[in-house]
Amino acid sequence: MRDETWPHALWWLVCAAVIIAMAVGIAARRRRPPIDDGRTPTWTQHAAVVVNPTKLPDPAAYQCWLRGVMATAGWIDPLWLETSLADPGRGQAAAAVRAGVDVVFACGGDGTITACASALADTGIPLAVVPLGTGNLFARNLNLPLDASEAVRIGLTGVNRPIDVGVAGGRRFLVMAGIGLDAAMVADAPERLKKRLGWAAYVVSVLRHARDRQMRVTLRLDEQPPLRRRARMVLVGNVGALQGGVQLLPDARPDDGLLDVVVFAPRRTRDWVRVGFRVITRRSRGDQHIAHFQARHVEIQTDRPEPRQLDGDLIGMGTSLDITIDPGALLVRTPRPPDWLKGPFTQSYCVKGPFNQ
Repeated sequence: MRDETWPHALWWLVCAAVIIAMAVGIAARRRRPPIDDGRTPTWTQHAAVVVNPTKLPDPAAYQCWLRGVMATAGWIDPLWLETSLADPGRGQAAAAVRAGVDVVFACGGDGTITACASALADTGIPLAVVPLGTGNLFARNLNLPLDASEAVRIGLTGVNRPIDVGVAGGRRFLVMAGIGLDAAMVADAPERLKKRLGWAAYVVSVLRHARDRQMRVTLRLDEQPPLRRRARMVLVGNVGALQGGVQLLPDARPDDGLLDVVVFAPRRTRDWVRVGFRVITRRSRGDQHIAHFQARHVEIQTDRPEPRQLDGDLIGMGTSLDITIDPGALLVRTPRPPDWLKGPFTQSYCVKGPFNQ
């Protein structure tokens, strides 16, 4: 006789399976970090902090403060990595990538930020910028907060924005690369003077070289015919603003897949005054002493060895710079719209921090 109980047994088996599956799903959701909507903690996020200790009055106190901030936000105790003269941040950021962290906080000047970005580009791991330097040009150009506490909050709750990365001779940069006067300016701005005067120390350095002899430059932009100019300096930028909001490269965007080039060629003091005025007033177009270009690949050749720099770091004397753009290679934590920031973290750590320089 056919067993009439098997449909009932199958029914209860199916019900039991559904209940078990629901229980497993609920448990998995509890273990899994919730969607990062800026309103709820993620609880399982793990950060690495790459810090330049020379930019802080008390690195140990800063570490204690930052660990407390992240604990309040529900994050795992961060991986703490200090830079050194031998390694300004690239090796530390690479170690963070190998550790599988969710975000890398770069705490320092533009040199530290660039070094970390070099290791994070094309990895999918975002960079959170905590600017502690003199110029902080990268943070300024992306409208990132200059206050340390606010910058940390953006690193914890912000959104990831893909930006381009410049590449010169196998080295990456975020802001600008240059050959000529700008690099000489960087070389001759003493560290002690920068600490006392800030970015104004570079103005003093520029005045020392304002009368230097012009160089002969050959520019190759993508597949176009070469351009030959006399110049004081050639700058190639991923972003365009200097301190004070001065737009040296007014068309530069960090996510347009293009490099912006400016050639400065003033000859006399009055030419410098005219160029400076036109740059400040954003009316530099059509001036014979300053020229703007855009390209994805820029080759610069000079008639004699000249100082060269990437994001304010000297890379030695040379007669050439070969620069390309790596579109969207780096993820950067940037602010959310204000209404997204009203989460449980705000009262915990959205306060002005004591660690800004």
